[in-house]
Amino acid sequence: MITTRTMPTMMRTNGQGVWEKQPGSLRKKWLCGLLLFLVSSFSSQHASLAQTLSPSAQVSLITYGPGSDDISSAFGHTEIRFVDPALGLDRDYSYGGFDYNADSFILKFLRGTLPYFLSVHNLYQVMYYYQQTNRSIREQYLNLSPTQRQRLLAALEKNYLPENRTYRYKFYYDNCATRPRDMIVEACGDSLLIPSRSRRTGKSYRDWMNDYLNEQPWYQLGMNLAIGRPADEQTDGWRAMYLPDQVHDQLAQATVRQANGQSIPLVRGEQTLFSGQKTFRQQVPFVFDPNVVFGILGVVIAIFTIRRYLIAGKVDRWLDRFLFGVSGFLGWFLLLLWVMRDDGVTGWNPTLLYLMPLHLPLIYWVTGSTTTARRRTLYFGITAILAVLGVFMSTIPGGFDVVFPLTLLVRCLVNLQPARRGQQSPARVA
Repeated sequence: MITTRTMPTMMRTNGQGVWEKQPGSLRKKWLCGLLLFLVSSFSSQHASLAQTLSPSAQVSLITYGPGSDDISSAFGHTEIRFVDPALGLDRDYSYGGFDYNADSFILKFLRGTLPYFLSVHNLYQVMYYYQQTNRSIREQYLNLSPTQRQRLLAALEKNYLPENRTYRYKFYYDNCATRPRDMIVEACGDSLLIPSRSRRTGKSYRDWMNDYLNEQPWYQLGMNLAIGRPADEQTDGWRAMYLPDQVHDQLAQATVRQANGQSIPLVRGEQTLFSGQKTFRQQVPFVFDPNVVFGILGVVIAIFTIRRYLIAGKVDRWLDRFLFGVSGFLGWFLLLLWVMRDDGVTGWNPTLLYLMPLHLPLIYWVTGSTTTARRRTLYFGITAILAVLGVFMSTIPGGFDVVFPLTLLVRCLVNLQPARRGQQSPARVA
């Protein structure tokens, strides 16, 4: 993003600690000349946008491929491009801007209140970045009438006004892909037909998301833990267009009706401006894959638990506090996401059945020196039932939502074991 900075007035000290302007007619002329140049440049650009587009103007949809540099690039990006040689116009409209330096950035991001905004730039200003990050760039030329082109440009320019350019980003419902889609649909009106708009895709929001995160397993696990039942809603073509690739593919099949009643393809042509190389990328070593990590952890805890109980007749209090304490901490975090966000995506999360927030502090209530067998049985019995329900209700890909609840279940079962004949109940050891 390009920012402008106010040029400071050149100053000098007057010997009394007070700053005053430094004289010099040459400097004043230079500043006045620079100011005049900036004003004239802005005025000419503004005037060109205010003019009617020429017959040679063209509108295109720019689709950037997914990236692997961070999670914000994993799903690709969409922009609308206007080119009018007669006006010297070449502008890309992007709804993907946000400020990393915004106040309380992390909190706003988690709450879903981080303001995103419409930015405008030239395609060639950002092309180098996408080439360096190996992200493809495709351009689809749209068959819009002069009236539709003008209407689309006017709507985008209205959105670009300072009071209109920010919006509340919603991952599945209102983002950098759905906004360009909606602007094009609004400009075309009833003349636009998208055949796949109401057609069932056979995939949920979650399924589409996971297709793009297979090479980033920890991101995939984290996002799947955070989202709830709304993400499992089955999508039609319209809802699937929260992804840039889907906007590209479905508009490629769309038609637009002309004034004479004839229907023509919405996309009259396409070119690939840059083709990213298809390479195999192993984001993490095999042993650090979350399925492997939690699988090994589950086996180690199960073996340790069984051996300690069968050989020593003991159930380690410190392990229960650690395991269920971490689960409770994660549960509180997921519950806060549910409460804080207003897009509904993190609501009704079945993961909370085994990552129950009340594990923290209840685990200390049932593992203390004064705890009773009844209290322990009640807590670990309910926890075991919730863990089993979580296994059946969770839809997280991979094995985490099976392995981790079963690990908790093992700890619940040994805590529920009655006293063996001739021995006391398993002791709690630090």
